[in-house]
Amino acid sequence: MGLSAAAVAAASAAWVWRPDDAEVIQDDEYTILRLPEYFDFDLSVVSFMPAGPLDTAVDAVLERARAFGLPALDWQVLLNSPAGLAAELSARGGRVKIDLDVLAADLSQGAPPLPPPTADLSLRWATDFATARDGATVGVTGFGGELPPDDRVEVVASGDAKSVPAGEGGMVVAYVNDVPAGCGGVTMADGVARLWGGVVVPSRRGQGVYRAVLDARLSYGVTHGATMALVKGNVVTSGPILRKAGFTSFGQEPVYTIPLR
Repeated sequence: MGLSAAAVAAASAAWVWRPDDAEVIQDDEYTILRLPEYFDFDLSVVSFMPAGPLDTAVDAVLERARAFGLPALDWQVLLNSPAGLAAELSARGGRVKIDLDVLAADLSQGAPPLPPPTADLSLRWATDFATARDGATVGVTGFGGELPPDDRVEVVASGDAKSVPAGEGGMVVAYVNDVPAGCGGVTMADGVARLWGGVVVPSRRGQGVYRAVLDARLSYGVTHGATMALVKGNVVTSGPILRKAGFTSFGQEPVYTIPLR
């Protein structure tokens, strides 16, 4: 029967990214995250639902963000963001840092068949420290930042050791010749497999590693009751691969960087 735009929009709106080691600044109209030092950016607005005039509400968020004394703020314009938000951010010096496609696939009849990788690889769920550290290392190659401290990696691995067998999700890491080559995560929520963090090391791109990691996550989602897969993918890198894999774009969410000084 396919997915409706309304269903995808609702699932996208329900997905609010919030690492559990981030500082959360929240009121009735917005949520700002102060990210740990190992991320490659410092501040991010992850929700914004103003009750009054848009320009006044935007200024209030920026004023609060300036209290951290940091140079810039990231702000993702969501599908359900107020009309005119992008223009308000641009008027305050904001520039588009990255365009994200909101992509979804219908899993009600199972995961779509994907071509096998050309590389001889193996997949491991990151339920132990070594695999979780490998996944984090791969993530840095694609998303920047620094490797999280060992105690943080251990927390994540311990969490995945419980969540993966429970059908709640986790991270899977691909290896070629026993060397980490790619990774990606999946989180289950209300019948939706939320896919995140898909990345391949530069030397292994073009060998089907991304597809293999995607296939593992889609199969996991179907096994644990997902009828929709949802991902917010870079329009330049992962977006084209996901479209070839049967995903449909339901809109874009640009991420703006706004100077605070």
